[in-house]
Amino acid sequence: MDVSASDAITCVSLQALIRLQADARALKLPSARPARARQAGLQHSSQRGRGMAFAEVRLYQPGDDIRSIDWRVTARRQAPHTKLYEEERERPVLLLCDLGPTLFFASTGAFKQVRCAQLAAILAWLALSAGDQVGGIVFNGNTLSVQRPARRKKSVLRLLDTLASQQRSSPDSSASETTLDTALAEARRVAHTGSRIFVISDFLNISENTPSLLGALARHNSVSALRVVDPLEQELPHSGRFAIAGSEGPVWFDASNTSFQKAWQDKIDQHEARLAECFRLSGIWATNVSTQEAPAVSLKAILGPGGRIG
Repeated sequence: MDVSASDAITCVSLQALIRLQADARALKLPSARPARARQAGLQHSSQRGRGMAFAEVRLYQPGDDIRSIDWRVTARRQAPHTKLYEEERERPVLLLCDLGPTLFFASTGAFKQVRCAQLAAILAWLALSAGDQVGGIVFNGNTLSVQRPARRKKSVLRLLDTLASQQRSSPDSSASETTLDTALAEARRVAHTGSRIFVISDFLNISENTPSLLGALARHNSVSALRVVDPLEQELPHSGRFAIAGSEGPVWFDASNTSFQKAWQDKIDQHEARLAECFRLSGIWATNVSTQEAPAVSLKAILGPGGRIG
């Protein structure tokens, strides 16, 4: 039986990305690691630790970090004293959103570039509602736009406008190429230590340098990878004809061709192994998001009710 050509959504407007604020209200942006679970907003925490705001000095207790000893007070009082700090509950959130040529594709639901933009928009609204600074790096194969983290709704709207305007159908061969590696290198320059970084991409164009670039980011930040995939990238139909939507329109294939099936599956298996090794070497947490599922539904499953990502 024939499979009809994809009627997937090919682009998303600024207005649609703004409306995703309603979806974000039902979700909570938790911390990626349990040790940082209290760093969720712009409020002071009662927890004492090594942070930005000085809290008090008290007598040294076994287990205190010796780097926190206040030597002036220790000398004056002839007993070791420790400085205590109060954590500021704020973490910059940086969103790396890939809108490159490989993402102008889907067999169902919405094009991968649409899902990437929607995921970035919801995460931006979540971070803003938590009182965090929000910034982004958006790249589409030709251009790379950088917005440093800020805690203003106007900044989020500017980021959403970039996401809407940089969706495209095909690369411009006359322009310089911007890749995932280019964006990761830029993120190292832009991100503040301790940032929460989301890399949203299909990760089809990883290189031998990608693991080291991801790993360098993860050494001083919390990095999560949201990989947008289409069902056809996981498994082909077992029979019949099917279509892949692209910039030039639908392209039809015959699933009953065993040679094509094997070649396709071999390519999938090779990339999956390579990507798994990339994430293993870089030490980052990664999950898949399908083109056929609404982004809010995907994020709800990932974040969980008051849970954590990663």
